[in-house]
Amino acid sequence: CLTVSKLLYYVSAWIHGDPRKVVYPTDSHGQFLEKSSVLKLHKAILFYFNMLKCANPAVLINLQCPTTQLCVSKCPDRFSTLLDAWNTKNWDYYRQFCKPATEVIRDEDCPSMIVPSRPFLQRCFPDFITRNGILTVANQTLFKDGNNNERSVIDLKEAAKGLASLLNAKEIGMKIFEDYANSWDWILIGLVITMVVSLLFILLLRYTASVLLWLTVFGVFGALNYGIWHCYWEYDTLTGKPGADVAISDIGLHTDFSIYLQLSQTWLIFMISLSVIEVILFIMVIFLRMRLRIAIALLEEGSKAISHIMTTLFYPIITFFLLAICIAYWAVTAVFLASSGNAVYKVTPTDDACMYANLTCRPKTFSQTNITKVCPGAQCLFAFYGGESVYHRYILVLHLCNLFAFLWLVNFTIALGQCTLAGAFASYYWALKKPDDIPACPLYSSFSRAIRYHTGSLAFGSLILAVVQLARIVLEYLDHKLRGSQNACARFLFCCLRCCFYCLERFIKFINRNAYIMIAIYGKSFCTSSRDSFCLLMRNIIRVAVLDKVTDFLLFLGKLLISGSVGVLAFFFFTRKIPVIQEEVPSLNYFWVPLLTVIFGSYMIAHGFFNVYAMCVDTLFLCFCEDLERNDGSSSRPYYMSPGLHKILRRGEEGATLGTAS
Repeated sequence: CLTVSKLLYYVSAWIHGDPRKVVYPTDSHGQFLEKSSVLKLHKAILFYFNMLKCANPAVLINLQCPTTQLCVSKCPDRFSTLLDAWNTKNWDYYRQFCKPATEVIRDEDCPSMIVPSRPFLQRCFPDFITRNGILTVANQTLFKDGNNNERSVIDLKEAAKGLASLLNAKEIGMKIFEDYANSWDWILIGLVITMVVSLLFILLLRYTASVLLWLTVFGVFGALNYGIWHCYWEYDTLTGKPGADVAISDIGLHTDFSIYLQLSQTWLIFMISLSVIEVILFIMVIFLRMRLRIAIALLEEGSKAISHIMTTLFYPIITFFLLAICIAYWAVTAVFLASSGNAVYKVTPTDDACMYANLTCRPKTFSQTNITKVCPGAQCLFAFYGGESVYHRYILVLHLCNLFAFLWLVNFTIALGQCTLAGAFASYYWALKKPDDIPACPLYSSFSRAIRYHTGSLAFGSLILAVVQLARIVLEYLDHKLRGSQNACARFLFCCLRCCFYCLERFIKFINRNAYIMIAIYGKSFCTSSRDSFCLLMRNIIRVAVLDKVTDFLLFLGKLLISGSVGVLAFFFFTRKIPVIQEEVPSLNYFWVPLLTVIFGSYMIAHGFFNVYAMCVDTLFLCFCEDLERNDGSSSRPYYMSPGLHKILRRGEEGATLGTAS
């Protein structure tokens, strides 16, 4: 039934939806300005008859401005009124902004006035220019409206409130796009360096896990100490300089980040933040120092497994491809749902006294109704896309269904990857003679088994997680909508619910991850595997708390070191602080654009590689616990773990037991 209902709403969305309604502007007749349909007429810009009736640009973009909207080939470039146009030789120019020519032109067929404008988002907006702090339009601060009254351009600004910020955002967007165009090759080089370093880091763990991981720990502390010293040096240098002691709150928000770097307070905040981070990391290392050796042994074993199954390092590419398909399908379906309404027309009178204002009307029969007599000059104009049918009333429900399907598919894709990797690494662990007994193509075999036999289990686990995530999203939405009207008790209740569902989601993810490992090992159902994995972990709770979390901490430090190192290198490169290659640095508007891209991309690449490694360690750990319970090391029931791993883990357990007893 669920599959049939999903299929029905997908079909309804694809049948009723039309993405062109979202992409292109719509005139007063409900026809959108699709470029392919207006190329012959060369009219691809939407013109508003009376801009003063529009409240703000958001209303304009949503196509709900209560004035006639017309397709034109270009925006006006001068001030003029309909009265002036009738009495001067300016009529030939003015009439191009009127409705298609007829024998008799009525007042409502032409705009009452035109102002110099420029196209923005395929719409004509007043051409605001600030000169010497004074807002002008075509070098004028005053103009005449349709009633020949003198008005200020400030009235236009109020009518188009927020347009200046939109234009500024467009300008910033163009500069960012230009920076990407100039630096894309260097960004790509930085990401390739990250991929190579991550791959070498994982491969070297097989031989020098202890050295590399301790170097990682000390490298992170070294980077933090250097950062603290550099921040102090900058703070000490700027202290006392004119203009450097200004507070950040007095500066406000600026897109030019270099402005903040000229303030001593900025470097003081950086120094304090890095110091707090270093203290927290130092305390964690002190308390976990005795357990790091055990985690290193587990990482060495994981590195050996990955070196025998190298294809697992490239499986995240498949996951990324499948996730991209899920996201694209959800986005397209959402657009079709959002554009599945019919054109709705509203009565637009010349004044607010009309009793029929904002009522639904039909353009074809509007002239025959009594509205034109009661409200002279009223028009039936396009308002928005919607409808009164049962389908249109449940659009929000269909959007929720689409969101739920998206969450389900994403979680299923991640579950498929976890089960596939777990099956491949389990085949390594349960090979008695490594690597001779490892089956051929373990990753492909594990993927085939997951698709053929475990699809239902993976889908069920993903379903449970998707339900909890949807509940969290709904709670966040309700909290955002009701934030202004909530009392203290309601806010506390929402906070508790959000916290509970967050913890529930984390717990379910933990259970699912280990359940997928047990499914890959034994091939049992999801519920049985969840119960078995949970009981197994509870019987080894000390090992779980020590090994699993310490390993996650070390892998996090590895990701931090790799992305941070590449980020520092990118910072020195894009700020021209490397003398050897200063001439190669591209010209940039904002150096932080490629820098943040490199840092974020580097972290995501390192995260993808280390996720495989984390899955390997979790699988080997669960197999180790199962191995200890199933076997005793005798000739009839030998351990499948390597002797070195068994020795170190046993020693760590004895040390932990003695420490607890003392």
